[in-house]
Amino acid sequence: MDLKQSYSAALKLISSSKRILVSGHLSPDGDSLGSMLALVRFLADAGYEAKAVADINALGKLGFLDGVGDIIPVRKLRRQKKFDLFIALDCSSFDRMPPEVRPVAQSLPKICIDHHKTNDGTFGDVQMCDPRASSTAEIIWRFAKWNEWPLCREIAEALWVAIVTDTGRFAYDSTSPQTLRAAGDILKHGVRTAYINDIIYGSFPRKAIELKRIAWRSLHIWKNRKVAEVTLTRDDFRSVRGTKADVEDVIEIPRSTARNEIALFFYQIPDRTKETRCSIRTRGNWDATEIAGRFGGGGHAKAAGCTITAPLAKAKRLMRSAVKDILKNACRKTMRINLQDVGRV
Repeated sequence: MDLKQSYSAALKLISSSKRILVSGHLSPDGDSLGSMLALVRFLADAGYEAKAVADINALGKLGFLDGVGDIIPVRKLRRQKKFDLFIALDCSSFDRMPPEVRPVAQSLPKICIDHHKTNDGTFGDVQMCDPRASSTAEIIWRFAKWNEWPLCREIAEALWVAIVTDTGRFAYDSTSPQTLRAAGDILKHGVRTAYINDIIYGSFPRKAIELKRIAWRSLHIWKNRKVAEVTLTRDDFRSVRGTKADVEDVIEIPRSTARNEIALFFYQIPDRTKETRCSIRTRGNWDATEIAGRFGGGGHAKAAGCTITAPLAKAKRLMRSAVKDILKNACRKTMRINLQDVGRV
């Protein structure tokens, strides 16, 4: 099914629904949250009853966006009236959703809107997915244009935050001509670009700065500078009363080291006691999803993540072993290619 067929199938499901629940992934980032807010507002303006659900305590500085106050906190989802359609944004499995959302979503017809490379196309009754898109928000923008749904400033700013954060301010390889066409159209609707940039990239609460300082002290570089990693423990978060939303850019610490090709950020969320999470960024020919996939994770070719069900020390050993194995296999493959070339000579 191509995207336009998916648009038609999705609209058919939406049109036959009375109450629509929209959710992104755990600890929503800019793309997940911005996409949720934009889609819910698009649907509301088109005459549908739609609600977004999220852990509002994990939004951090993104909480400034219009519509955040209308989000259903995950802990209050059970008190809501029944929904008859579920739309998953920026994720393609129940494991990536807040635990409180999963039992509600499992019993409903589902639409999945996603752009991750690791989406296997099996989640949801309708799949609106494009791994070439810069962000889930870019797909939502296309869907809205196809439906001739009008934009307003509130929707435009939610989409702008989603696209800007997932493209690294248009610096990542995922930025395409279509991404810039979407951004150009969005800018026509009064987006406060400087204001948004200052909030997201130009001002940080003290706890975020403290966590970054702790992360810098944990910096470990190995494998001839190819691999760099930083770590934040559960106690580190507790010491400053920080959350995952305060460390969205900490991965840039190992990524910024000279000659780095694989950057790792290990961290523990205080309320997830038996889990260690790892954010992964890569350069060159290394595929971040290959690393994350060994632990059931996924994402993009150059930016992925996973959750390892193990204490921090064990999780780090497992991840380091996986990275070493991938580097070793790549080295063997290169040697085989070189030997074949020598044989032909």
